[in-house]
Amino acid sequence: MKYYTVISPDGIRTPLPDSEPALVSSHNLKQVSSNKIQKAGRLLAAHLVITHPDLIRDHKHHLRLYRQCCSGKELVDALLSAGLSVQTRSQALGLCQVLMDEGVLAHVRQESYFQDRDAQFFRFVALEPRAGDNDGEELLEALALLSQLGPMALLTTILRKPPGHRTDEELALIFEELLHIKAVAHLSNSVKRELAAVLLFESHAKAGTVLFSQGDKGTSWYIIWKGSVNVVTHDKGLVSTLHEGDDFGQLALVNDAPRAATIILREDNCHFLRVDKRDFNRILKDVEANTLRLKEHGKVVLVLEKNSQGGSSSHLPGTPGSSRYTVMAGTPEKILDYLLETMRSDSTLSDPVAALCHFWVFPGSDQRCSPYPPPFGVAAKQAANNLSEFAAQDARLGPVLREQLQDHRRNRVLENGSSHTLSPKLQVRNAVDWFASQEEPFLNSSYTIRAQDRIAYDIYRPDYSCLPTVLPVNAPVQEVLASLADNPGWSKEWILVKVNSAGDKEVLPMESICVFTSLGLNERLFAVSLQELHTLAPHPEQLGPNVGSWDSLDFISSKDLSSQITEHDWNLFKSIHQVELIYSIFGPRKFPSATTANLERFLRRFNELQFWVTTELCLCPDVMRRAQLLRKFIKLAAHLKDQKNLNAFFAVMFGLGHSSVSRLSRTWEKLPHKTRKLYGSLERMLDPSWNHRVYRLAMAKLAPPIIPFMPLLLKDMTFIHEGNRTLVENLVNFEKLRMMAKAVRLVHRCRSHPHLPLSPLRSRPQHLLEEARAMRASTCKHTEDSIKRAGGQDAASYHKVTF
Repeated sequence: MKYYTVISPDGIRTPLPDSEPALVSSHNLKQVSSNKIQKAGRLLAAHLVITHPDLIRDHKHHLRLYRQCCSGKELVDALLSAGLSVQTRSQALGLCQVLMDEGVLAHVRQESYFQDRDAQFFRFVALEPRAGDNDGEELLEALALLSQLGPMALLTTILRKPPGHRTDEELALIFEELLHIKAVAHLSNSVKRELAAVLLFESHAKAGTVLFSQGDKGTSWYIIWKGSVNVVTHDKGLVSTLHEGDDFGQLALVNDAPRAATIILREDNCHFLRVDKRDFNRILKDVEANTLRLKEHGKVVLVLEKNSQGGSSSHLPGTPGSSRYTVMAGTPEKILDYLLETMRSDSTLSDPVAALCHFWVFPGSDQRCSPYPPPFGVAAKQAANNLSEFAAQDARLGPVLREQLQDHRRNRVLENGSSHTLSPKLQVRNAVDWFASQEEPFLNSSYTIRAQDRIAYDIYRPDYSCLPTVLPVNAPVQEVLASLADNPGWSKEWILVKVNSAGDKEVLPMESICVFTSLGLNERLFAVSLQELHTLAPHPEQLGPNVGSWDSLDFISSKDLSSQITEHDWNLFKSIHQVELIYSIFGPRKFPSATTANLERFLRRFNELQFWVTTELCLCPDVMRRAQLLRKFIKLAAHLKDQKNLNAFFAVMFGLGHSSVSRLSRTWEKLPHKTRKLYGSLERMLDPSWNHRVYRLAMAKLAPPIIPFMPLLLKDMTFIHEGNRTLVENLVNFEKLRMMAKAVRLVHRCRSHPHLPLSPLRSRPQHLLEEARAMRASTCKHTEDSIKRAGGQDAASYHKVTF
């Protein structure tokens, strides 16, 4: 590894390792990408010239003649009317900016920004297609590439503008980008909106550039938008490396102190978002001025922030006019007090999901009425019931609280003999049971696993004999072992061990619950003694199949296969209760008795599909048949995407991208050119850069029903949980709960439509479906034995992936 030396202003030399070898090839990758964009620009320009012959012509403006060019407005109009997939002017603007950045499109006065105006003129640098450029499919592929790069190019252009020149629509785009940046995730939305108005764009082309040195005066706060930097100090050398989404330089501004370290670019072409010191200090002052802290006995018990947007928060009691405040933090009791006091008949709660989310995290707050003396205690209880009634009318919370409200009314009748009298002894159930015992109306009753359900456990002995037992889904390990007492050889000294195919063993604690539903694809449960533990070996079934099921797959079209997969996935997705997401993220320490069986089953389904695809391809011995199977799986991924089953789409694509498949060069070479292009276009959705921006933009355009990419949603929620403290100075961080509620609402939105995502089989009459199934069963009868030998999808999936 090469080293270079950085010399600070005071003469201290700091040796640093050069950029990693993997970064050396970044220039070559950039050159390949640039060549593709230039080719795409040539194809698009040639198409526009053919479809709009009068687009390129001489223009005269302010007594000056501009030859062979077009105005920005004319070019955007041409893109919208060319019959291509460009739908909006914003999309066309981004596409044109990409062409300008790569030199395909140029301003007549050498300006660097594209503008949608009549008085701004642009010309294509190269109109004639070169050898190897084709029309038709090449044009559609080129347009897809430009459309993918367009939003980022447009956003970069907006950030390069002076802050005072940005429109409201442009500020909204910057704000949406800030929602996905890790460095500002802990800030409130009002602060993010203020940042959107002052952020500056800064870029540096060469690795090794010193952004600032240790001891310099602090002038700006930086957020890494693209690239990475090394943090270096005089005494320790290289301290750490920061990547996309990280920030630095804030400490010097807060403390008004010199820079504590030197920042050096680690790779070429790094982009930063910068906030200058004056704007930084002003935002801090504005936040303090708009923050109201309520104290009791000298301690802060509630933090409210003035909502500049208005109309989305509650009036603050005792304040005049239309000032509206948002709860930012507080004790559980004071947050509830505030919500109860602000709940009037003419007011609305903007986010009842977030308003009640703290009951999930702070179950002790359900005794909210006990501290109040009479008669206010009765009034508070009445207000609490009014809150439940109001939430029951909300489409998001109604199904969750309706049964609880009915229980309250039933208790009134039983205790007092009248439904009009409120019992002073009314007790509210524990908050965990309050939510976990409810079921959403769209939960599929035949697929949903509930906490009280009994399921079959397959427990193995070292000789591979199976000891089946039926227990509740949340049965602890101690109960599982006790249920085996009637089997010969049983001993109180038995322990429960989880074993995978590699032979790795994990002894499960006696208090663990839901152990069977949390098993991976490649894991089995063994009941053994301590003496038998060291001789324990994986079950033969865990070794996986030896023969693939490619013969039976030949009789099923990729569209029918995708429909069957989507139908099953939709039922599994509908069975997930939204509260399971909260239980999964906060973990068993917070909710020791909660079950996430439906969520775990859905995640296991992802692994099944991924490694089923990989296994089937690797078990196919013939190159030609393997190429046909590979083509079928690529078409399967395309149909899954069209049916908005994005979870299965990612699973199939990850299976195709597995190293054991991607290295099959002879198989990939035998694919038709059209299929390889289809795979390339599908692969763009997997791009993880800028926090999976391509996927998020595609999701935002889809209408429900949708099956989202669940691992990414859980990653977002984990990031919210780990990146934001639940308690700040002993106060509940309500802004964190609000962000968590927003993520949970995504699941609700995806399932807001009751029907299956665009399955072509749903539109067929039932008798045709039955005839098709009978015909398929008859046609494939002779392959039944081979399918059983192969073990089916579950047997083929003998690996486990961890998210």
